[in-house]
Amino acid sequence: MLLALLAAAAIGFSPADADLAHRTAAALVERHTPRDPGTVRARNAALFIFDAVNATGPDARIDRFESAVASGGRRTFHNVECDIVTDASQPWVVLVSHYDTKPGVECPGANDGASTSGLLVALASRIYDARPRGLNFRFVWTDGEECIRSYAENDGLWGSRRAAARLADQKLEVRAVLCLDMLGDTNLVVTIPHNGTDALKPVVLAAARRTGLRDRVRLGRETVTDDHVPFLERGFPAIDLIDFEYGGEPGRNDWWHSTSDTMDKVAKESLFVSGRLVMAIIAELGAL
Repeated sequence: MLLALLAAAAIGFSPADADLAHRTAAALVERHTPRDPGTVRARNAALFIFDAVNATGPDARIDRFESAVASGGRRTFHNVECDIVTDASQPWVVLVSHYDTKPGVECPGANDGASTSGLLVALASRIYDARPRGLNFRFVWTDGEECIRSYAENDGLWGSRRAAARLADQKLEVRAVLCLDMLGDTNLVVTIPHNGTDALKPVVLAAARRTGLRDRVRLGRETVTDDHVPFLERGFPAIDLIDFEYGGEPGRNDWWHSTSDTMDKVAKESLFVSGRLVMAIIAELGAL
């Protein structure tokens, strides 16, 4: 396990990786806004992510599925998935970001959706090139994280419910599910919400200390409804990494789910910090 830790730690996350993350997020926003859950626009965004992942080396796939929606009828959703297998006998780490936008707002979703979707593309590329031993990886870009009215059984979290169910059906050994959301804010402070697997919280804090980022990470008391929840409900160890203060003044969140969620508020430096933190978490998980 020490070798796995050293191998993962050696991968790092470079400014060039952060540039790829930022460019991918910017292109997603420019070409595919809005991306309402389960719509043709979301499907086109999924195809964009599919192409972006494949262009860096890994093989992506699109998981197309239908689900009832609380507003009536059924919609077709599109998750994008990518597996990087180093040793099929080893446990898995699952990394998740939604790419859809809040319905009815004409929201660009630059930070809320695009930033971490671009980050996942860069992380998948980096891990594919390095192939750290001791862990396998699944990347999931989910459609339908955002609810249409309010979160309920058939409203919101469609993509993560689907991904968690598929993971359970495959009976894979999962060491951790890392949900990434809103990690491009220029004033980045990563919060670990209360509703996450307790055993993973010290892993994240240890990774933050190891990379000199402890001041960028805090334990939150709040409960957050995000894509990690369906994985928790299926019994997988899961945690959410999110910056939920995203606004014009400290403590406010007024850019969230609004037309103000634009790329000028997404910092390449924050994606660099977030990428370094995630790679450090992977190194810690490889040592368990």
